[in-house]
Amino acid sequence: MIKFAYLVNRAEGMTFEQFVEYHRDHHAPLFTSIPEAGRYVKKYAVSHPVPAPGYPGPAYDGLTEIWFEDWAGHDAFFASENYKNLVNPDEAKFIDPNSIATMVTTEKVVI
Repeated sequence: MIKFAYLVNRAEGMTFEQFVEYHRDHHAPLFTSIPEAGRYVKKYAVSHPVPAPGYPGPAYDGLTEIWFEDWAGHDAFFASENYKNLVNPDEAKFIDPNSIATMVTTEKVVI
């Protein structure tokens, strides 16, 4: 399994609440609506910071996790016309493109 974590901040002029609503209620359903998501994506999750007393404030407004079985699935998903024409353009509506931090991982379960 290849796991992608995208840490993102909201677009300029958008409140945190507007960002969360757009990410959860518009972008996530758009992402999952394309057939390639069902075919290639093994996990898709969006997360947002919550108050955590005693911890520093969040450095990012959101986290998106996308898992693929292999690189072929990754490549097919991101090369699809549906992703390129529907999902990708929507990202600019709520994400600051200069804020994106990405980590690509595989998992080793320890416990």
